[in-house]
Amino acid sequence: MAYVSMGEAHRRITEYLNRFCDAVSNQDSSTLCRLLSFSSNSPSLLSLADALNVFQDASGLMRHSDKFSEYGEILSHLFRSLQTYRVGNLVEAYLAFDKFANSFVQEFRNWESAWALEALYVICYEIRILAEKADEELTSNGKSPEKLKAAGSLLMKVFGVLAGKGPKRVGALYVTCQLFKTYFKLGTVNLCRSVIRSIETARIFDFEEFPTRDKVTFMYYTGRLEVFNENFPAADTKLSYALQYCNPKKERNIRMILKYLIPVKLSIGIIPKDELLQKYNLHEYINIVQSLRKGDLRLLRHALQEHEDRFLRSGVYLVLEKLELQVYQRLMKKIYIIQKLSDPARAHQLKLEVIAKALRWLELDMDLDEVECIMTILIYKNLVKGYLAHKSKVVVLSKQDPFPKLNGKPVGS
Repeated sequence: MAYVSMGEAHRRITEYLNRFCDAVSNQDSSTLCRLLSFSSNSPSLLSLADALNVFQDASGLMRHSDKFSEYGEILSHLFRSLQTYRVGNLVEAYLAFDKFANSFVQEFRNWESAWALEALYVICYEIRILAEKADEELTSNGKSPEKLKAAGSLLMKVFGVLAGKGPKRVGALYVTCQLFKTYFKLGTVNLCRSVIRSIETARIFDFEEFPTRDKVTFMYYTGRLEVFNENFPAADTKLSYALQYCNPKKERNIRMILKYLIPVKLSIGIIPKDELLQKYNLHEYINIVQSLRKGDLRLLRHALQEHEDRFLRSGVYLVLEKLELQVYQRLMKKIYIIQKLSDPARAHQLKLEVIAKALRWLELDMDLDEVECIMTILIYKNLVKGYLAHKSKVVVLSKQDPFPKLNGKPVGS
């Protein structure tokens, strides 16, 4: 930290106070946003923090000014947060910012118009980020992380302020998305349900009136929830919406959406192009897709094992593991095509021993009872049309469409 004289510190603090008060008086939301964006680490905010650590009586400065005193209580908490943030005391920074946020929300509640909505968004974002950093500090000191959970309570309070009639209600979806990020981080995704119901069923909300950015984020998180619930048609609808309306320049966001949309599409029988996987650096799915095209169960299992940690963290491992049935279907189809070329009259009769040999070639050693069990499941799930002749150990395929396509529906639906 460079040396700051008392006079320079006084000047910086006074300049900030003037800018804050003018922004509120003139309803200048963009300036207010810049004044509150801690995580941006802007040079002006860092220099203010240095000034506050030199000039210790900012509260007195605000008390003795008619212009500044109106916001003295709010800003004293903000200054305290900025000071402690600058010196790396993140827990104290969070606690002070929480007091500032509560005071600001109370002021916002009293303002009739929604002019400060963007500034409120900044506060909601900053409280979540500060809480995450504070919890990291607590964890590193052997203490229980609790600040992100507390931030969730504040965000619910903000949601309550916005979830009413009037122009402020368009901000409810942004706060909802911050709540989603909080609950997903905490592993308490069940808490998303009540907020989702409020957005989807409350008559005061028209989903189309919300900003596109917030609608995309909402659909992304609700789509992820549908993936966890294995409701793949709903997940496909929501994640496809998010992909369609996502800013095409935001490649990182598109990749995040595709990480969940691709397993969903695969589960309903839709295989993405290799160019898509390459473009968005989704190499972990390349062998998954190839295994479905080739009917190569060995390749699928190898891909799942290679990227197990990544798939588990994303919560899609079990979804991908269930693709085995589709891979078996593709393998049966390949055997059927080969047999049709060599013996057209008996192409619809697949001996279990032939299937077992194909699996052994893939280094999967199964006895005939195991193969019969798999064939029974494929027939039951409508991935194969036909029946099992148990005594002769043969699968008798239907002569019409023996391998039905999923056509956008989950296996077995």
